[in-house]
Amino acid sequence: MSAYIIARVEIKDRDQYRHYLAVTPSIIEKYGGSVIARSVEPLTLEGPDETRRIVILQFPNIEKAKEFYHSPEYREARKLREGRRWVSSSSLRDLFPDTER
Repeated sequence: MSAYIIARVEIKDRDQYRHYLAVTPSIIEKYGGSVIARSVEPLTLEGPDETRRIVILQFPNIEKAKEFYHSPEYREARKLREGRRWVSSSSLRDLFPDTER
């Protein structure tokens, strides 16, 4: 069953963020993942105004998502964003259509 990582990102240093973006896609792909959505200008429909960029990654299963996140390669990539962007991440698995609850 697919698993997802949802990141809410506030970019503080665009130049350094570009370095992070240059290395991260190949690491995501190495662990079977892909970026399925990335917001440029989030639109808040309800609740507090969301100004952070939202990125959704999809992996074949929760094990691959965890392998990616804790991998030596991604640990190094995360150093490129330390102090330069604020990130809040969550992971989900086993998403079902609303009719299957």
